[in-house]
Amino acid sequence: MTESPTPYVLDADTMTGGMRPIRQGVIAIGSNLGDRHARLQGAVSALEDTPEVQVVAISSVYETEPVGAPSGSEKFLNAVVLIDTTLTVHTLLDRALAIEDAFGRERSEPNAPRTLDVDVIVVGDRVADDESLQLPHPRAHERGFVLVPWLEVDPEGQIPGQGFVADLIGDIDTSGVVKREDLEILL
Repeated sequence: MTESPTPYVLDADTMTGGMRPIRQGVIAIGSNLGDRHARLQGAVSALEDTPEVQVVAISSVYETEPVGAPSGSEKFLNAVVLIDTTLTVHTLLDRALAIEDAFGRERSEPNAPRTLDVDVIVVGDRVADDESLQLPHPRAHERGFVLVPWLEVDPEGQIPGQGFVADLIGDIDTSGVVKREDLEILL
């Protein structure tokens, strides 16, 4: 993944006068509880309203089988959002978690049904591995519900250390990732 054409913008923190690069980020969103489509739309609107985040592209909406979820879990609606941002990766993660919380996300058990999931997949070529954040997302290269919509909006996309999305998609089963022609997310 490459940096955006304009490599620097003024930092909003006028105390330091520092400059931070604009990085392209990939955010995966999903929901399998309640009004799934409205929650995806709300997540995109919240990202668009975030200072220092510009939504560049939104994939189609896909319906997918839950992965590793408890028996009886409903299907997900998923999409991928491309952004340009000057936020630090940890600040972007904090914003993603705040958006989830605003939509009633409860964190009970791994892979439990959820009102909204907002995952930071990649941010430029940044790599992070600490107790709060792993970049790139450690399972993105195995997830059809991430790779299929990502390929749609970014045919040149790649996951640092894993490869190009177009190549990775050939290594997984994407048969359960179904495009929903009747749904659209708007800016």
